[in-house]
Amino acid sequence: MRPSTPRLSLAAISLFLGASRLAAAAFDVRSFGAVADGATIDSPAIDKAIAAAAAAGGGTVVFPSGTYACYSIHLKSHVALYLDSGAVLLAAEPPKDLSAGYDAPEPNSTWDPYEDFGHSHWHNSLIWGENLEDISITGPGRIYGRGLSRGSGRRDLLPEERASGAKPDLSVPMDPVRAALKPGPFGYPNSKDTLPAGVGNKAIALKNCHNVIFRDFTLQHGGHFAILAMAVDNWTVDNLKIDTNRDGIDFDCCQNVRVSNCTVNSPYDDGICPKSSLGLGYPRPTENITITNCQVSGYDEGTLLNNTRKRSVHYGHGPTGRIKYGTESNGGFRNVTIFNCVFEYSRGLALESVDGGLMEDITITNLAMQDICNTPIYIRLGARQRAPEGTKLGTARRIRIDNVVAHNVAAESGILIEGLPDHPIEDLSLSNIFIDYAGGGTKKQGQRGVPENEKDYPEPYRVGTMPAWGLWARHVKNFALDRVEFRSAQADQRPVLILEDVADARLEQMRLPSAGDAPAIVLSQVDGFALHNSSGLSDLRRGRVASEKFGAAPVAP
Repeated sequence: MRPSTPRLSLAAISLFLGASRLAAAAFDVRSFGAVADGATIDSPAIDKAIAAAAAAGGGTVVFPSGTYACYSIHLKSHVALYLDSGAVLLAAEPPKDLSAGYDAPEPNSTWDPYEDFGHSHWHNSLIWGENLEDISITGPGRIYGRGLSRGSGRRDLLPEERASGAKPDLSVPMDPVRAALKPGPFGYPNSKDTLPAGVGNKAIALKNCHNVIFRDFTLQHGGHFAILAMAVDNWTVDNLKIDTNRDGIDFDCCQNVRVSNCTVNSPYDDGICPKSSLGLGYPRPTENITITNCQVSGYDEGTLLNNTRKRSVHYGHGPTGRIKYGTESNGGFRNVTIFNCVFEYSRGLALESVDGGLMEDITITNLAMQDICNTPIYIRLGARQRAPEGTKLGTARRIRIDNVVAHNVAAESGILIEGLPDHPIEDLSLSNIFIDYAGGGTKKQGQRGVPENEKDYPEPYRVGTMPAWGLWARHVKNFALDRVEFRSAQADQRPVLILEDVADARLEQMRLPSAGDAPAIVLSQVDGFALHNSSGLSDLRRGRVASEKFGAAPVAP
């Protein structure tokens, strides 16, 4: 009788074959010469591992625990990078004479006049790829941009250096090409803004890529851009922790993007920032975007990751760290949703189209904000027109913002909404809004006229202290406010709400507490106004109103 032969189940065989395929497709960077001692430059070995994976038809390049000092790393299609726990990709500091370092910035002279240097080049980065498909960077490891520039100088100061009072070394060797640069009408390009070959200013940069996944890693001190993506489509960004010295996640002219479960701390610049510049050489909209379950903040750099979340940074008019659409907005923004996001110790939400692009079909819901250093909601249709001559004005329409709670918002400005004369923001709705302001504004501030400044850089603090502490809106058509409540910690002598050049305004269930003899609502050149079912304010309707104030008696909070 023949002995029985053990049988493997179909599931066991499948598991075995799957593990074998995984092993065959894994490329350990140490097998290609990476040392991981934090001093040896490992990028040539890493590039060999990536090239081997690509030559095999694809695979995963694995970084075991260790510190890999690198200059530029070159991604390839069908290759995944996996950063194991304890693995650190370290951006090495280039030597002072730049005899080694990061890849040279690629030529982009036709469109350099419209953007600063950082927006217009991708190759001068720690990790970069162009014209790729099916790539990913995942795993619980860390990318640390210690040797990267923030846009000037060979590298930026680390947080501990900045805290000690050290001054950055902004000197870099000047070459004849940079010295001969002549700025155009917008100030670009210029020798101060332009960095030479050898200096890296981004942790990760992608251009013209699709089917991309970034997941689970930590990114620290990422330079001018921790992540800059230009025309990256079908991109998933999930569960990243970013604590950086300028912008966090910037996606420019990208489509079909999903950003979820990310925490971004960026005290000196924007946290999550969609753009639509002319970096491609033509306008392309950023569209089909979801940003969900994310947190943005402006704590001291590095204190998100060590969980102390310190707040000693006083950067200009307060920390940045927000979600902002713009300012680069040539292609515009379309079909966007933001929901379930938290802002703390930062600026508020900003939606800006100032370079001729569209901004339409946007829904935003479930935002919680605390300790906001300027306006909690900023919507601006401007005419900066940093674009080729003859570019038409942009549009802003079909925008819905619902369910926002904000506490301890700075006194200078309430919600700030501004279109253009004869070119209004259209079809705007704000509902279920509760905002608790610091208050303390004066009667004189409430009498201030606000200049148009439509060609200026769109930033709320540049507008100055607003004459309304709750909401100020100008050049808006079809504007609905429903279940909106404003409070102030200190009495504020300015009007609560001012509408100028607004058509078809509908206010429902408002709570607008005024102080002293300050009116609750001021109308100027308003065509069609209705107020209904609002605490302490009589229902009323108006047709054409040149000027009217009402609700002067204090309303109990």
